[in-house]
Amino acid sequence: QTVRWHIELQPWASPTPSLNYEASRFLKYISTSQISCEHMNLNSLKGYSETTKKPWSVCLDERFSLIHRIRSKKCRLYSLGLGNGDNQFELSMANSGCEVHRFDPSIKSAHIQQGRHLWHHRLSIDWRDPNPAIAPHKLHSNTKKLGTVLNEFGHQKIDVLKADVESAEWKILENLILEDVVEQIGQLVFEVHIHWPGFEVSGNDSTVVRYWYSLLRELELKDFRLFHTYKDLSKPQIFLKKEAFNASSCYTLSWVNTRWK
Repeated sequence: QTVRWHIELQPWASPTPSLNYEASRFLKYISTSQISCEHMNLNSLKGYSETTKKPWSVCLDERFSLIHRIRSKKCRLYSLGLGNGDNQFELSMANSGCEVHRFDPSIKSAHIQQGRHLWHHRLSIDWRDPNPAIAPHKLHSNTKKLGTVLNEFGHQKIDVLKADVESAEWKILENLILEDVVEQIGQLVFEVHIHWPGFEVSGNDSTVVRYWYSLLRELELKDFRLFHTYKDLSKPQIFLKKEAFNASSCYTLSWVNTRWK
């Protein structure tokens, strides 16, 4: 298997690069469900109360594996965050019998177990592993790639990967695609930020939007289908530092891997 270093970029949306065309294509893409999901709310799960601040929507339809894995108490959720205090979704999944691992560099101890099914890890999931040439105490926090963590934890699969990583999501998503880690995941629920390019994403505005779009098309090629979009209107209406395109700076997107059993 050859290692991929770059994702395949989609053709430009117009004959010459244009931010208007790229933005229009991208925003239409993230606002259009590719597959319908009838059961998305967790109210049907035991111990769940409707107090989440954000709609972290997972698909609980019978034709996908998640609901069956929850019932058989075999489901696993990884949650990537940065000092986010809203853990209602993680708690509800743990209460329903899922094994939940929350990764956040601001956690006080290396590993904390809360109840029977919820673990907190002082780890930041990144798109690269630490440079072995840099002394560990000089690194800001313990950062690792998701594939590395899966290997270290001995986990082959994640039923749900939830990520709210404040603009690191684009490079993390790229890493999951390039290393085929995404194929070990059943559903993705990502908060995406579009008010600036994101960490280590370079290029002019139209290039950045084409890159974002190409990443999401790569997910589609790997049989992921978008089933829910939430446009966060409580956030500024900014797209790449411009008040344009009637976009929110933040969307929560949910995909299901239709090939995943």
